[in-house]
Amino acid sequence: MTLSSALNSVQSIFNTTAKQSSIVSTNIANVGNSDYVRRQASVTTSLAGAQVVTISRAQEDALLTQYLQSNSKDSAQQTLLSGLESLKSLVGGNDYETSPSTYLSAFQQAMQTFATSPSSSITAQSAVTAAQDLANSLNTASDGVQSVRADADAEIASQVDTLNSLLSQFETANNAVKAATATGTDTSSALDEREKLLKQISSIVGVTSVTRSNNDMALYTSDGTVLFETIPRSVTFSPTSTYVAGTEGNAVYIDGVALTAGEGSTTDANGSLQALLQLRDEVAPTFQAQLDEIAKSLVQIFSESDGTSSAPGLFTWTTSSGAAGGTPAASDDTTGIAATISINTAVITSQGGDAMKLRDGNISGITDLNSSDDAGFTANLDSLYQALSAKRDFSSDAGLSTSQSLMDYASASIGWLEEYRSGATTASENTTAALSRSDEAYSNETGVNLDEELTLLLDIEQSYKAATKILNVIDEMLQSLLDIAS
Repeated sequence: MTLSSALNSVQSIFNTTAKQSSIVSTNIANVGNSDYVRRQASVTTSLAGAQVVTISRAQEDALLTQYLQSNSKDSAQQTLLSGLESLKSLVGGNDYETSPSTYLSAFQQAMQTFATSPSSSITAQSAVTAAQDLANSLNTASDGVQSVRADADAEIASQVDTLNSLLSQFETANNAVKAATATGTDTSSALDEREKLLKQISSIVGVTSVTRSNNDMALYTSDGTVLFETIPRSVTFSPTSTYVAGTEGNAVYIDGVALTAGEGSTTDANGSLQALLQLRDEVAPTFQAQLDEIAKSLVQIFSESDGTSSAPGLFTWTTSSGAAGGTPAASDDTTGIAATISINTAVITSQGGDAMKLRDGNISGITDLNSSDDAGFTANLDSLYQALSAKRDFSSDAGLSTSQSLMDYASASIGWLEEYRSGATTASENTTAALSRSDEAYSNETGVNLDEELTLLLDIEQSYKAATKILNVIDEMLQSLLDIAS
């Protein structure tokens, strides 16, 4: 080996170890960075010496696909569970102490107490107060349900904006990948950026990716709608600022196709958008319908009739036009009645009313069941008390049994919410575990292992030391030649 060839070999080793050290240092600097995929230098040896020919990236497409699916599922399930927890908090949390069911039970007991002491103004006032508490609980719950819907709508608008921004950034990253691929330069950083954006997109909407020629990538939603193909597709949504019972929220459109809402406590939604639509358009309206059925039944049970006409008695309500509502028939549309149900002022003492009218059945003024003004009259109170526990018909739109007592129906409503939330909680634990496993599997294959990188750095150091020794020998030989020549 000539001195010049030896020098070329040393120079090749220095160049190679410098590139290897740079790559390993970058890997070490990104330990714990979930959006970084480990790089590795591919070294070949030829007559010209060792050289880095390519920088490979530890890419695992199958594991990435699994992670994206798990991320979409978990994001949807957690979003749904969060909304259900909000609904639960509206009715008192774990014990449901502020639920209409709780106040309905208290009201029934107050009615029973009033029936045992029909001449007592104190028990009469207690029954009216319990009725007021019940009406207030229905008002509060109804307003809260619509607030949850409004919050979900606002969050949908926010996430649509975020999704559009991510797709715009994805276009930039995808173009960078294509440009680097076309020019033969290192694509690793551009691929990392594109993959990071892909993960963020998958948490908002279910996404599948297809890699085409020149490393170009196209994105589709879980149902096949084009999300990105060369350029981002438009994601549009018109928010609704105010929600009342019966308000229908607007759809989310991706490339002109409406995004469907998720279904079930173990939701089939992919991404948070579908779960938010499910909460806004399915879960909350169903609970609202149950509240309305309770309020409607109260107005019907306590209405008063003279045989030819009827009018609301203890409980009254206001229609959507602002007028006083009459006694609703089973087929009448009373959407939102829970938000407006109240107590007839005729029995409110502070407003000049008389609580004893509840006993006598003359609240509305069209009849008087106790015309003899009997202080021990209990027939009406007994009848009303029994009506609360008697079977009656309910709308099938509320998702509960259509034939049961009002007391049972109110309890079933809480049971429905708790069952839905419990199912969502179990499912969220499963999706979280699945996401954790997917993340761990992907990280094990593509993440940086500090021990491995440090070991590789030591090997590079040994190569560098060997090159240094060769360089020292060459230096000594050249110095000897110079000494001989002098």
